[in-house]
Amino acid sequence: MSYRLFEGKDHASIYQKYRITPPEELKNIILQYLDTKKGQPHVLAVDLGCGTGQNSRLLAPNFQEVVGIDISECQLEEARAVPGYSNITYRKGTAEELQFPDGSVDLLTAASAAHWFDQSRFLAEASRVLKPRGCMALLGFSDTNTWFHYQTCGETLGHIYEEVKQILMPYTSSPVGVADGKLEELYRAIPFPDKERIESILVNCPISVMNLVGFIQSWSMFQAYHKKDPQTAENLLLSTQKRFLEVMGVTSPDTELEWQMEYFCVLASKPR
Repeated sequence: MSYRLFEGKDHASIYQKYRITPPEELKNIILQYLDTKKGQPHVLAVDLGCGTGQNSRLLAPNFQEVVGIDISECQLEEARAVPGYSNITYRKGTAEELQFPDGSVDLLTAASAAHWFDQSRFLAEASRVLKPRGCMALLGFSDTNTWFHYQTCGETLGHIYEEVKQILMPYTSSPVGVADGKLEELYRAIPFPDKERIESILVNCPISVMNLVGFIQSWSMFQAYHKKDPQTAENLLLSTQKRFLEVMGVTSPDTELEWQMEYFCVLASKPR
């Protein structure tokens, strides 16, 4: 089944503003794996489901060329508007039909995107385009294991966050559950014998109340909720921000709290 989400201009703008760049710790794990399995040089990385380019920009200093691929032209317009990355090219396309020659890609990656792919078609294309010993790195974060820290009220903040998720649960697409499962099914289906799945990489991320609420706004399930009932969805964001501020005892939505996120990563290397 094909899913067409995140494509509208408004959603793309929210994605650019509030989506979180994967952590340096995770990038270093991926590069170390690539160095071990394939070695230098790092010529071409292809970032699938690149969205507004956060992961593409993270990889750019480490490759001669990065190509970001996304189905949404609006997302790509937002990505192209970010200056300072002359070695990144953004193209419209899908993970299931890659416009690259056989054996031409050093690293094929996807950040919080692989759960949307057609599994068998994507894996066939990955096998085709990767160089011998080229690598695949599929990463994301688990929203079932997340913790907030601010003075003594972190647990209460976590309860508020979970309540919002429960409200949005009926609007959750089934692939989101695949991401919550840390891509276990996709990992099992990868045909390469050399593969591993890192289930828990804990990262502390400072984030403002405003940006945390914006992150919620970027979720596919929130956008589905908003499409059905815009005013109620907007009220949910406002009330959530108000509750966070009240519990923290502050008035400014720029106030930062600490968010401990759990990332995961599926790594695989094509045989020689």
